[in-house]
Amino acid sequence: MKSYITALHTWYRNTLRHPTYRWWIILGTVAYLVCPIDISPDLFPIVGWIDDTAIVSLLVAELSQMAVSYVKTRNGESGLDDESTDDSAVDVNAIPIHD
Repeated sequence: MKSYITALHTWYRNTLRHPTYRWWIILGTVAYLVCPIDISPDLFPIVGWIDDTAIVSLLVAELSQMAVSYVKTRNGESGLDDESTDDSAVDVNAIPIHD
């Protein structure tokens, strides 16, 4: 079950980031939220809201991540810290500890 959820999440994320299918996925997600037919019906108070909450949180997370990356590329930022672009090597003299 976990691999199915992971595969579905990966498909959703990759499709949402593809410019051709982006608006179709957003409209499909909104239609799923508005439509009375769900994976788990909303008649059951808590269980019925879990799938809607998961889909809304996934959509908001992906859209906010896309917005942040858009703003960074528009401002000319690479998104990397100065420390991460440092190519110098760190030499460590490690001593093994034996019990």
